[in-house]
Amino acid sequence: MSEFQAQANLRGKVAVITGAGRGIGRAIARACADAGAAVVCSARTIAEVQEKSRMIEAAGGRSAAVAADVCDYPATEALFAAAADQFGGIDIVVANAGVSLESRKVEHSDPLLWKQTVEVNLVGVFNTARAAIPHLRRRGAGKMILIGSGSRHRPNPGMSSYASSELGTWMLTQTLAVELQSANISVNELIPGPVRTAMTGFGEKFAPEGE
Repeated sequence: MSEFQAQANLRGKVAVITGAGRGIGRAIARACADAGAAVVCSARTIAEVQEKSRMIEAAGGRSAAVAADVCDYPATEALFAAAADQFGGIDIVVANAGVSLESRKVEHSDPLLWKQTVEVNLVGVFNTARAAIPHLRRRGAGKMILIGSGSRHRPNPGMSSYASSELGTWMLTQTLAVELQSANISVNELIPGPVRTAMTGFGEKFAPEGE
């Protein structure tokens, strides 16, 4: 396969990526655009995804930025409707939005932060998948990738909310894969491993666009 073919293997596809304003989501958005896909970048903060969308377009790609909170189902539905309206449909969904808000042991944890972590990491993924499915079905096929974590099977002090939400995402992935197989929609979980991002506390560094 030539370098051009490798870079253009998503030409004609439309990808929607949540949590695309920073970290892993930002990198995935760039990779999809480099491979030829039209990319809809979404996050709660519109400025971050607008910046990424402008970078993709400046490099010759097609992109749009849509603000949406994945914990809000109507807003998530509106995200996919906007993506389909602008680019004619949706082929790829990357459910990447996630947080780690509570790092204390259970007995000292804040119940509200514990709940918010689960809402973003699990309910938010459910909302994303639920809102995307009708659009993928209209295409006759599709790819859904849920970003997970190895923490789902590793009990660590102070990580109960994050690990519990990721374990739920793991089971949701398997259930969706079985439910959508007949519709030719593949569902997979991607576990990137340790990555330097703002959420992991190591900060993040991006290579200049075009490198």
